[in-house]
Order: sequence, then structure tokens, then C-alpha cells
Amino acid sequence: MRSQFLAIAGSIVVSILTVPKADAQVPFLPDLQLFTNPALETDSKAIISSSVYLDGRSVFKIAGSRASLTERLELIQQKLDQISQDYLQSTSKNINVQVRTANGLPVIYVNDQFLMTVNSDDAKLRQTDSPQEAATQIAQQLQEQLKRAKRERQTSSLIYHAQLSGAIGISMIVASWLLSRLQRRTALSHSEKSVNDIAVDAPVTTQLKRQENSNLREAKRRLFQLAQVVIWGGGTVFLLGLFPYTRTLQLGFFLVLQIPLRLSVVALGTYIAVRFSYVLIDRFTAALVVSGALLTPESSQRLQLRVSTISVVTKGIVTIIWIGVGIFLALAALGIDVIPLLAGAGLVGVAVSLASQNLIKDAINGFLIILEDQYALGDAITVGTVEGLVEKLNLRMTQVRDAQGRLITIPNSEIKIVANLSSRWSRVDLNIPIAYKTDINEALKCIETVGLEMAQDPQWQDQILEKPQVLGVDNFEDRGVIVRVWIKTQPLKQWAIAREYRRRLKTAFDQAGILIHLT
Repeated sequence: MRSQFLAIAGSIVVSILTVPKADAQVPFLPDLQLFTNPALETDSKAIISSSVYLDGRSVFKIAGSRASLTERLELIQQKLDQISQDYLQSTSKNINVQVRTANGLPVIYVNDQFLMTVNSDDAKLRQTDSPQEAATQIAQQLQEQLKRAKRERQTSSLIYHAQLSGAIGISMIVASWLLSRLQRRTALSHSEKSVNDIAVDAPVTTQLKRQENSNLREAKRRLFQLAQVVIWGGGTVFLLGLFPYTRTLQLGFFLVLQIPLRLSVVALGTYIAVRFSYVLIDRFTAALVVSGALLTPESSQRLQLRVSTISVVTKGIVTIIWIGVGIFLALAALGIDVIPLLAGAGLVGVAVSLASQNLIKDAINGFLIILEDQYALGDAITVGTVEGLVEKLNLRMTQVRDAQGRLITIPNSEIKIVANLSSRWSRVDLNIPIAYKTDINEALKCIETVGLEMAQDPQWQDQILEKPQVLGVDNFEDRGVIVRVWIKTQPLKQWAIAREYRRRLKTAFDQAGILIHLT
């Protein structure tokens, strides 16, 4: 399946990169030039070049200043259109392209019709100092293209290209159908794999594998969609180029869609890079969790929480990096020089850092929280007066859900002292009031017996890490004698175990006639 996926991606990239670059004008787009140097937009004396077209194909290029090139290009294009129309409508197959001299410059005539004068800028464009040599080259290209246009309008050529277009159309339908079947098969394979993972993997590992499969599935789905667009869009544009009557439309598509196409490729490439980065992060974190299987239960549980936190934070950082890279690539695709922007970005970064010191403090403190494993996603923490479960943690802030269901956001720079109630292990700390007239020894024995029975219960023994400790009489109060009990538990299990222990202890006290407090 990976090889099929890579084959699809490779074919799409090849299809896009091999699209010919349109770099000049057509009659109905007289002022459209793509991916030129922006500095030329305001410099009317700068020498630029542009193409003259016949049947949507570039015949030759001319050069000149921006101020004069547009008008000259339109005149030459109009004359060539008229000359080619007269020649193509005639029954004669002969074409006479001559280079004459007027005012010391070579002049090109086609069937005794004036076309253009070749100047020194045209010669420099062809890396020669002789306008006469440049005119000879243009004349040869022009004669070949006019003959080719004549041949393509012959009945035999039109029939051949019609047959070829039919074969290409059928190939497009078959390729699209095969791609749809492959997409459905891939989606089914991912669904079955997800079910198997859920059945056999540990909870955190299952979650990571779900995320990995989801990211892979999403990336593949987008690539399949792009492949369909390439098949139908690219195939249609290719078919337009088979016939001289529609080739101008093909050129128009290239000119109009070149910028959106490149920007779309950059956007899609960035999106897929983000998704594949997520896949690699999930795979790496899952491997860390699996490697922790040989650790103690306490260490393994802590490792799972920590790698989940690192996974989320790393994904956020990677997303920002890829989006930044995508923006610079998009600017480069538009023909903008990104080198000065990179230098300017450094200055802007310094200015932003000075104006956003709190954000920098948040990021530094957040980094230290994650690095030092002060707490992680799923931990129960207390920060000042706030207590709850950590639902979200990144470099800027921590979000905690308290017992009332409120989501509380705390900037990381505000976290000075934090109490982690679930790091590696937790503890039940009970203060049990016993009435003064109760036999204290009997009460202590009952409390210890209830703790031992609960620790041996299969339902609770995995959650209780050590034998419950009855510390003894801790204090004397108005309501009675205070007996203190400690029970070491798995992280986040202290509340459930405490509730069950109290229930069992109340039942045992009732059976033994032990009073909890004076009435």
C-alpha cells in the first residue's frame, strides 16, 4: 500500500512539474506576464522579452523596453495572424520567408508581406551581436511553424489526432475508475487496521495509532483527490493542445492558471508535509510507549502521559514551522525575492520579541514544564486556588478542567508553584474520627483489616500499589480521636479508592458496633 501511495504522489508531482511554463502574451491576454522580476514592473527602460504565438505555440521571442515592447508585440502578433490566416486558407503549401534590409536593419517578409524589423535587442536575446543572424534564425523558425500549422490542418492529421484524443479520453476514464477503486480499498484497509489496533493495543498506544492512521488516511485522501484533478484537468488541457483550433485555449489555461496552480501545489505540499510530520511524531511516541513496557507500572504510566504531552506540543511547533515554510515558498512561486524578506523577518522577530515579553516568558516556562516533566496531559494539578485535570498544554498556556466542569486557562508564565497530584503515583490520605468511648485497639484493627481486604480484592489490587498504612492516632478533637490512614495508589485512582474504602469501612464499623463520632 505504501508503494501505491508513493506512486500516486510521484505521478502527481511529475505531472505538475512537467507542465510547460507560459512566459508571454496571447492576443486576448495582451498584458499578462507571469513570474517576472517585480523590479521590472516599475522600470520602463528595462529590457524584457516576450513571445509571438501561432496556434498557441511560441514561434519566436522579441525583446525591448517595457515601454515599447507591448505595442510592438501587438503589431507583430496582428500581422502574423493575418499572414497565417491568408496562408492557411490558400491551397498552396509553399511559404516564402525572406530577410531583407531597410535602414541598415534586417526586415522579415512572409509571402511579400511585411512582418517585423529585427533590432539589436532581439539579437542580444539570441546571444549574438548580429541582427542579421537573429533575423535568419527567426525566419527559419517562422517557416517551420507555418508549415507545421498547414500540415496540422490536413484531414489525415485531424483524423489521427481525433483518434488519439479518443484513446486519451478512454484512458482518463479507466485511470479515474482504477484510482477510485484503489481509494476505496485503501480506506477499507485503514478501517480494518484501526479495529485491530483497538482490540490489542494499550489505551495510549491505541490513541496514538488512531491518530497516525487518521493522518495517513487524510493525506492519502487529499492525494487521491489531487490525482483525480490531475487526470481530468491535465487530460482536458492536453486534449486542447492536440488541435490547432483549440491550442490557444490550452495556452490561455496555462497563463491564467499558472499562479493558482503553483500556489495550490505549495498549499497541498505544506498540508501533506504537516500530516506526514504528524504520522512520524505519532509513530515515534508510540514506539516510546511500547519501549516502556519493560519499565515498572509507575514509570510506564508516567511515560505514556509524558509522550502524549510531547506529541501534542511537537505537532503544534511543526505546524507553525511548515506554515512558515509554505508562506515563503508561496512568495517564491509568485516571483518575489524572499532573501530580503528573511532578513527583514529577523528584524521583525526582534521587534516582536521586545513587544511580546510575556509570550516569550510563557514559551520558556512552558518548555521547562515539559522538559522537566512537572506535569503532563491528564495529570491532576493544583495551581494556586485552581485544581483540576490538565486538558491542554502547549508552550503558551495550560488549560485545566476543575470539578465543576469549568475550563480554566492559565498562562505558563503565571505558574510559579504547582502541585502534581498524579505524578507516578498518588495517595489516599484519610482522617477517620472515632468516638472516645470506642475501644481504640478494636477500631485500629478493623481499619487495618478493611484496608488489607481491599488491597487483596482483584478489582482493586492492581490500583493499590502498597499495603495500606494505618499510622495510628493522629490527633484528639472535639468530635473524637483522629486515626490517619495512607493508601498508595496508581495515578488518578486515589479518589475512587478513597470512596470505596470509606464505604467498606462504614459497613465494617456498623457490623462491629464502632461509632465514628459522638451523637
